[in-house]
Amino acid sequence: MAADQQIAQDAEQLSAQLGELRARLFPPSSLKVMRSFTSGEAAKLIGVSDGYLRQLALSGDGPSPATDDRGRRSYTLADINALRSHLASQHEPGSTKARSYVRHRDPERGEHCQVIAVTNFKGGSGKTTTSTHLAQYLAIRGYRVLAVDLDPQASLSSLFGYQPELDLTGNDTIYGAIRYDAERVPLEQIIRKTYVDGLDLVPGNLELQEFEHTTPQYLANRPAGSDPQELFFARVQTALKSVEDNYDVVVLDCPPQLGYLTLGALCAASSVIVTVHPQMLDVASMSQFLFMTSDLLSVVREAGGTLNFDFLRYLVTRYEPQDGPQTQIAGFLRAQFGDRVLTAPMVKSTAISDAGLTKQTLYEVGRENFTRATYDRAMESLTAVNSEIETLMLTAWGRAEAGK
Repeated sequence: MAADQQIAQDAEQLSAQLGELRARLFPPSSLKVMRSFTSGEAAKLIGVSDGYLRQLALSGDGPSPATDDRGRRSYTLADINALRSHLASQHEPGSTKARSYVRHRDPERGEHCQVIAVTNFKGGSGKTTTSTHLAQYLAIRGYRVLAVDLDPQASLSSLFGYQPELDLTGNDTIYGAIRYDAERVPLEQIIRKTYVDGLDLVPGNLELQEFEHTTPQYLANRPAGSDPQELFFARVQTALKSVEDNYDVVVLDCPPQLGYLTLGALCAASSVIVTVHPQMLDVASMSQFLFMTSDLLSVVREAGGTLNFDFLRYLVTRYEPQDGPQTQIAGFLRAQFGDRVLTAPMVKSTAISDAGLTKQTLYEVGRENFTRATYDRAMESLTAVNSEIETLMLTAWGRAEAGK
């Protein structure tokens, strides 16, 4: 059997097995659902006491929570968001109290849609794990979030329950909205709702690789005087601007390569997170990534691209605090870049790995599925990283609560 035929056969066999696994994990419709939250978790997310939440339930104000046979209440994320809206409506629109419940950005106050690109061109740096957990965290916090999978390998899409070769047929990635031919469609037609309330998705698959192939042809044949918005580096930005009124935050999971898609993402971004695993080879790789990025972006800037980031931060990922060499490298990075390295590292955890076995994130699985200490340690790390990014986002918006 020829090599290409053997690889194709292996791909089909693996895809079929993954499809069967998904059907077993998420029967009967093979669709994922977000877990419910306890009354204590819901109260903390909303910013009220559990007792007050109980009073609301008893008085019939807002959505009615589900109760078990012992009378314990549980809330879906949709319930929580409905309660946020209900409580905000009790206060003056636009007041600090109302905004503490419903955290949506206010364009009239100059709060622009925050586009966060998570990037590094070395695989295994925790980029997709970071992107997925960040998008879900922000949605759980009450923001309107769009997650965009720019990686042809589509790991982020898989975590959201999609099997790209089975669920996506064509023109249903962001490539459909940035392609150069007559088959281009508006991005709003590509966006899909997810099982997380307030979080939408633009999935990815191998179709994205077409942008890397067609862009050189377009550049070679582009007529003089073309609209600058039609240049390759502006296409992702133009597509996102067409839907930004519907979102507070866009999270871009970039491919592990410095190609046209990554450059387009960086030009569309208002902020950038560079993930780095604290190993010397990874740090050396990041050095080359930064040199190449700088050179390419300078060309883009000279061609008319805008490159003004609200923040650029380095995130230490898969960090093992007990590992001496990792601690030294993390310290080395902080010595070089100072506060441009996020204070909180993303700790390596078996809880995150175990959740990933069933294509889930830590936010989707309950504490009861793990050793409590393991779960709490992982969740504490995730919350520290994501809340730090949220604070940077709020600071960019000029919100007073950013300093709290």
